[in-house]
Amino acid sequence: MRTGRQRAPQRRAVRNPPPMPGLRETIEGREVLIAGLFSARQKDHLECMGVLAAQVAALGGRVAGCFVQRRGISGGKKGSAPGGKGNMSRPYSSRTLMSTGKIREIAQERASADAVAVVFFNPLTGRQRKALTELLECPVFSRTDLQPTAAYDPVSGPWTRCAG
Repeated sequence: MRTGRQRAPQRRAVRNPPPMPGLRETIEGREVLIAGLFSARQKDHLECMGVLAAQVAALGGRVAGCFVQRRGISGGKKGSAPGGKGNMSRPYSSRTLMSTGKIREIAQERASADAVAVVFFNPLTGRQRKALTELLECPVFSRTDLQPTAAYDPVSGPWTRCAG
């Protein structure tokens, strides 16, 4: 039996995750679309998308288009579905993150720009990634799949301000 003071568990240093396998090979030197869903409360969404575009460019991709969907305050939907500020931080769809109209718009641009991938600002679940890959007919990545560059600062860097 130990007596006296208990030692606090040691914390592991946070390391940057490696890029998703095949990400650089997929986008290097090719056209890529970027997309993000933001709450109306997040006023710096354009800055956040600029940071994402810079990260894609750092991996060798060329941003061919940028899609932003804002989730604002509404008066409530038909029927008993809740609307308003309670839903501002939630995705439009648990399956595709964004509305079907926005996903259709991204798919059309992907085909016309011959983009090889779409990178979302928001983290994606496995289910969302699978559904989006099928709907957009290309690989789909999230900002969490991108490896930060040397300019990345985990304390005060742009990813901190642009929490999705």
